[in-house]
Amino acid sequence: MTKTFHILFTFYLFALATVLTTCSKESGTSGDSIQYWSSNNSGEIQFSQWAVDRWNQAHPENPVKYQPVPEGQSSEEIILAAVVAKTTPDIYSNIWQGLVEFYSRSGILIPLDTIDGFMEFLRERCDEATILEITSTDGHIYQAPWKINPIMTIYNRRIVREQGFDNFPPTYSTYLKAAKAFQKDTDGDGYVDQWFGNTSVKLAWYQRLFNFYPLYLAASGGMPLVKDGRANFNNEYAIGVFRFLQELYRDNYFSKQSESAGQDMFIAERYASKWTGPWEIEYLEKFKRKGLDYDFAPMPVPDGHTGPVYTYCDPKSMVIFNTCKNPRLAFEFIKTMLSEEGDLRFLQTTKQLPRRQNLDAIPEFRDFFTQNPRLQIFAEQAKHVKGADISESLIEVFDIISQEFEACVLYQMKTPEQAVADAEEAVNVLLGVGR
Repeated sequence: MTKTFHILFTFYLFALATVLTTCSKESGTSGDSIQYWSSNNSGEIQFSQWAVDRWNQAHPENPVKYQPVPEGQSSEEIILAAVVAKTTPDIYSNIWQGLVEFYSRSGILIPLDTIDGFMEFLRERCDEATILEITSTDGHIYQAPWKINPIMTIYNRRIVREQGFDNFPPTYSTYLKAAKAFQKDTDGDGYVDQWFGNTSVKLAWYQRLFNFYPLYLAASGGMPLVKDGRANFNNEYAIGVFRFLQELYRDNYFSKQSESAGQDMFIAERYASKWTGPWEIEYLEKFKRKGLDYDFAPMPVPDGHTGPVYTYCDPKSMVIFNTCKNPRLAFEFIKTMLSEEGDLRFLQTTKQLPRRQNLDAIPEFRDFFTQNPRLQIFAEQAKHVKGADISESLIEVFDIISQEFEACVLYQMKTPEQAVADAEEAVNVLLGVGR
């Protein structure tokens, strides 16, 4: 474990490990059965149950025993506790790509490229850029890419038109211009209560995956934060992102308040935009006001940007733990889940995107996207996405960036140049550069 994980989880993990020991070995003594855990998301539970029932009907001699990941403060904590207790399932389908290197270096994952047929399967499913992105530092591949949720800009079409734009303002300068025009004190109490956008101001490391990181990928054309074992982000793109975000908060174009449980500010049309994923569609269709007209656009980019606009895709993968007694059988089950038929069912059930190349061009999927045109936008964006860098310390890297986000963006205590330089120095110390 890294030092941060050790501090955060040691006591909690051993308590959980004791509990999880009782829910584990139901399938561990038989090489003819597979234990599979999914996330607790209701759509994924429905999809997983479909996949398991389908497999078990066809393979009664090799059944899959399925359950959602046990309840806990987070699925990551539960998996770590299962690792400690040696009660991991054979297959887990909701691992964040950025954690795989940590697990693989701990020696608890099966290198999937050592299973016959895996690389042929992977090359059919994924393009070379994705394969390179998920290849571990030891040259092996420990994950089967499963799903993505690209981060894009959702915006209120009426509001944007009223600011004089036919389409959503694509660049930093046009975005700021529209934000200045929309900002307003609607009740005359001297405080702005109508903002052009909102993003999380919480300092948890994972919040930077939904503001700083997709903006950085958009600006830089998909450059990594960590490369060759050292920080790779002290550049014009990261500095520009911090400056853009700093101006949004300094001039009160973005709200610093957290979303309240009582009112969705986007639905109330007091936010004109925010950065989110395709999960927003189903939520809005259920709760939106009558007449709310919304659409999606790429992340804002620096003025003069050329080429495609990349974004973060929030990738989740499937892994096989080394407690599995029959990795080949586990892989055969994974293949059925990640077949075109399985991916289509996943789309229909969860409204999340499979991580599959040429997603919007697959004939079997065309009817689905015709019926779900807003998801078609995300399928097109999926051609230009990035996941997480290969680093066992990636959570700590984002934690460092989050600290500088607080100092520079929220409290205006540092210039963007200084904040990025300080983050680079701290990340290089973390990674042992120069030792």
